[in-house]
Amino acid sequence: MITTPLTADLLHGATELESTDRGVRPHRLPRLVRERYADQQLALMEAQPSGVRVAVVTTARSVTLEVHATRVAYRGLKRARGALDVVVDGTVLDSHTLIHGDFIELDLQTGASTFVQGASDHVAVTDLPPGEKTLEIWLPHNEQVDLIALHSDAPVHPAPQFGPVWLHHGSSISQGSNATSPTRIWPVVAARTAGARLHNLGFGGSALVDPFVARVMRDTPADLISAKFGINVVNLDAMRLRSFVPAVHGFLDLIRDGHPTTPLLLVSPVFCAIHEDTPGPGAVDPATFGTDTVKFVASGTQGDTANGRLTLQVVRQALEEIVDRRSDDPNLHYLDGRTLYGETDAQTHPLPDALHPDTTTHAFMGERFAEVAFGKAGAFDRSGAPA
Repeated sequence: MITTPLTADLLHGATELESTDRGVRPHRLPRLVRERYADQQLALMEAQPSGVRVAVVTTARSVTLEVHATRVAYRGLKRARGALDVVVDGTVLDSHTLIHGDFIELDLQTGASTFVQGASDHVAVTDLPPGEKTLEIWLPHNEQVDLIALHSDAPVHPAPQFGPVWLHHGSSISQGSNATSPTRIWPVVAARTAGARLHNLGFGGSALVDPFVARVMRDTPADLISAKFGINVVNLDAMRLRSFVPAVHGFLDLIRDGHPTTPLLLVSPVFCAIHEDTPGPGAVDPATFGTDTVKFVASGTQGDTANGRLTLQVVRQALEEIVDRRSDDPNLHYLDGRTLYGETDAQTHPLPDALHPDTTTHAFMGERFAEVAFGKAGAFDRSGAPA
């Protein structure tokens, strides 16, 4: 077997690689941002490589990716493990659930944490089709991984990249919460459907209109850009309307400093009943502790928007008005998130924890985004772009 170290030219969708004692760790935010700005929540989320994939061209029939995962577990709550999805020439061939790795167990009631060390995983992909092929191994969207080595029975080479680069920022739904594998989260579904190259800056609990994220987006090469705001600002009770509106304007200004004419889509929140008309902060429903599905609730008072308190309805109106006020930017567009998941959808596909969609819902959200954003006359319609 040939052992190939994992280097930047073999990975797509990562911002940078950190050298560790085991190998390399993909990051979605650069080191300076991680060291200066990232709180514990953001640090955990950005190191989970949502949208990142190993991409090689090879004639190998057998490939093994050696990885060491670190996951967060919650005492008394069952959570699905991370998975690696194998894609050959654009077709999902298999999905491998991780078995080993380290985990940090958190007690939601007391806040206590325990670290448990585990072994590395050797994810073997066998019986690959003969001949030269493009092999992608999509990394877990919900667990940190150190990439140790790639073992193969034939040489591997960096895969060529095709299609527009789509840079997206959003919350845990954009990161992929509750989806069962990395190619089944809605941004990946949308990107694969539309033939785009996703660079995913979806961070669980951390889409908070942070200027440092806007600067990362400003400095990241992209052909298409989207930002989805609202749910984290509301469920953290992080802002009032007076501060939210100029913060979004400033976020867009920073992106435009580096991408003055790039198609830019501002997306409002999907439907979420607990916060539609009730401000945050959000909280875990104590009645669901110890059950298979912990659920979230809004702790504010229904209908209370006094003094600029934010609900999802207030946020949607504000985002739409922001785009209207920037009418001098013909490449800035608005999308109501309820186009992806609305009140009617909630009747047939309720959010299992009252906050995040399941795998089936991720799938149709991604398909809808591909249709409305990448389709004819959509914000990302490139039918008239040069070949």
